[in-house]
Amino acid sequence: MAQPFVLPDFYVPYPARLNPHVEEARRHTRKWARRMGMLEGSGIWEESDLEAHDYALLCAYTHPDCDAQALGLVTDWYVWVFFFDDHFLEVFKRSQDLAGAKAYLGRLPAFMPMDLSQGTPEPTNPVEAGLADLWERTVPSMSPAWRARFAESTKNLLDESMWELANIDAGRVANPLEYIEMRRKVGGAPWSAGLVEYAAGAEVPEQVAMTRPLRVLRDSFSDAVHLRNDLFSYQREVEDEGENSNGVLVLERFLGCTTQEAADAVNDLLTSRVQQFENTALTEVPALCLDKGLTPQECTAIAAYTKGLQDWQSGGHEWHMRSSRYMNDGVGEAVGPSSVAGVWGTSALDIRTLFGRPAAARLRTLTHRPRQVGPSLLPDFALPFPLTLSPHLDDARRKSVDWAGRMGLLNDIWDEAKIKGFDLALCAAGLDPDATPEELELSAEWLTWGTYGDDYYPVVFGAPRDLAGARLCNDRLKACMPVDAPEAGAAVAVAPMERSLADLWARTAGPMSAEARGSLRAAVDVMLDSWLWELHNQAQHRVPDPVDYIEMRRFTFGSDMTMSLCRLRHEGELPAELYASGPVRALENAAMDYACLLNDLFSYQKEVEYEGEIHNAVLVVQTFFDCDYPTGFAMTADLMHSRLEQFLHVKEHELPVVCDEFGLGENGRAALATYVRELEDWLAGILNWHRRVRRYKEEDLRGGAAPWRLGAPTGLGTSAARISLPAQRSAIRV
Repeated sequence: MAQPFVLPDFYVPYPARLNPHVEEARRHTRKWARRMGMLEGSGIWEESDLEAHDYALLCAYTHPDCDAQALGLVTDWYVWVFFFDDHFLEVFKRSQDLAGAKAYLGRLPAFMPMDLSQGTPEPTNPVEAGLADLWERTVPSMSPAWRARFAESTKNLLDESMWELANIDAGRVANPLEYIEMRRKVGGAPWSAGLVEYAAGAEVPEQVAMTRPLRVLRDSFSDAVHLRNDLFSYQREVEDEGENSNGVLVLERFLGCTTQEAADAVNDLLTSRVQQFENTALTEVPALCLDKGLTPQECTAIAAYTKGLQDWQSGGHEWHMRSSRYMNDGVGEAVGPSSVAGVWGTSALDIRTLFGRPAAARLRTLTHRPRQVGPSLLPDFALPFPLTLSPHLDDARRKSVDWAGRMGLLNDIWDEAKIKGFDLALCAAGLDPDATPEELELSAEWLTWGTYGDDYYPVVFGAPRDLAGARLCNDRLKACMPVDAPEAGAAVAVAPMERSLADLWARTAGPMSAEARGSLRAAVDVMLDSWLWELHNQAQHRVPDPVDYIEMRRFTFGSDMTMSLCRLRHEGELPAELYASGPVRALENAAMDYACLLNDLFSYQKEVEYEGEIHNAVLVVQTFFDCDYPTGFAMTADLMHSRLEQFLHVKEHELPVVCDEFGLGENGRAALATYVRELEDWLAGILNWHRRVRRYKEEDLRGGAAPWRLGAPTGLGTSAARISLPAQRSAIRV
């Protein structure tokens, strides 16, 4: 069968190496698979299938330095996960047996007890038998923290197979953002990253395992692994199996392009994710080690883990080129002959793959220049949710402006004319139309504080590249939010941002439970840390990677904080596990992304032409695809609309299933419906604010009654912030 597209030239910057114990691993895993019942008689594999797929070769390439015992165990894990994938396909995907699949997956977590003394059920199939055996052999050498993380990634890998099955059943192809998020779970690369810790003897220290740098290493690694697999497996998955979860198909449908063009775009995204991995490893991880005061041993473990992920990338690529499981005819031939052509493990030695498109893409991210773009293009937003404004709007306007003056927020970069033009109370009145007068005032003041902070950081810390000062400022602001005694924050507050945050924290968190305070504090912390990410990119003058941008934009926009406040209103009405469920998280992320992309469309001229900003989705799209503004605008608008479609899809088709799964009664279903309506109000209020605010229109930017020009801060230590350029962008930080 002819291949549906020509495989592109891959960016493979690290040489692949082969573990010398590969033959021993082959013999071992053949015996193990037969003992677990995965070969003859399973109805899934024969021994010839296992030999042809050669998972021992995969593991020998992806874990080149571990000993024979570790390589054998890791190979068994991969045999198990690929057998699960094929078993699930034959038994449940082809038959569309949703109920049977749910029951099948529901049993598997019982075979991963945190304490082995708890025992496991009696296995009823090779997947259960293999998981029980592997878990018992692996976890004794790993910490409880690793066990919990690896069990979660394994459960995600298994459970999200239901998402694939549901999409196949509905004939639905995901949008690109949804696909990237879900592919991490169902694709298994985060699970592979956990096995890297085991094989490399480099367990990530618990205190930093969930920090942004380590998360980005894991996620960018995962995305690159999955996108590479999508290119090699398109023919088998899409043409043979009728699979909808393939990145080439996703971009082919979203972009309306040919399969070859989609494949090239997927490879460009793969390259971008590998380059994001490199940037994070070289610029963010060392700073993290210093900031957290890690020991030399802990730093060494992180370095070994990073190297292990690099080995996996190159080794996985080498295996995909050779396994009979994938289409790989003619790979690498397009660039012409090479002195090492045909030699196993040498694909990364062909330095020609480091130039061309990969080099041009990296160059574009570092060489953007501010330019005149004209008024921002705006689409037909077609948001189907009605706008309702609080009747207490005028009162909140007056009180929030007075509050900002008392707190000292109108003495440097803002004045009264600016804050009145920004009209953040109008945004609050749309976000929360049912609020009491006190609640609406508090909401407007949170918006005021967040927007001020986002304007303040680029001027004071961004222009002089003072990342250390920004981190110190973050530490002081976090000290203003004590969880145990909310009123105590005022004692450490000195500067206007600190005083205003301490005031908001005491009034908001004071009536809350300790658990609710912790959730809100975490959401504000995430927003503060996301501002450091923006400064980090500004210091490099680097347009962000598309995936990293979207995921961090949710935090810089303050979405998680405001949604946290919405959730806390329903504290006790809905189980916490419901908010952590896949459909609810998908609903929230779709709403966040719609709002963030909406803001980027409105603010394009302000940010790109007036501020020299690099954090805008349209600019990110232009940089990635090397296209003009109208094309980037159209693609961004399409992505925004696709997120709205996903929001509506989840609301209509997935939330009813969630209600059944959690056994929600009439009150619980009503509480969930209210939360969904609040998200709809959130979107309607944000759109209304953007249309009416004096912040984004060309007349506001060029002059008029409230021109967009931030003043410079005054006082000791601020001389470096007095620059002639206007400050960087400030999206609403709700």
